[in-house]
Amino acid sequence: MVKVMWVSVIAFAAAILLVTVAKIPVAEGVNCSPTELTPCAGAMMSSSPPSATCCAKLREQTPCFCGYMRNPSLRPYVSSPNAKKVATSCKIASPSC
Repeated sequence: MVKVMWVSVIAFAAAILLVTVAKIPVAEGVNCSPTELTPCAGAMMSSSPPSATCCAKLREQTPCFCGYMRNPSLRPYVSSPNAKKVATSCKIASPSC
C-alpha cells in the first residue's frame, strides 16, 4: 500500500514537472551578423520597397540593432534615412538604445 502511494506521488510530481517545463519559453539565439541584412541592401540603397525576406531578416536582427549602432563602422548604415524608411515599411520600431 505504501509502495503504491509513493509511485502515485512520484507520478504526480513528474506530471507537474512536465507541465511546468512545457510552459517555459525557450530563447533562441540570434546570430548578430550584419551580413544577415544583405537581403535589405537593394531597398536601403534605392527607393524600392523591402522584400518579405528583408523584413524577416530585420525582425530577426532587431535584438542586434543597438550593437550595430555602437559600432562606428556600421552606425551610418543602420541610422541612415533609407534604413529607417525600410524599417518603417517593415513595421519595425526604431531601437531605443
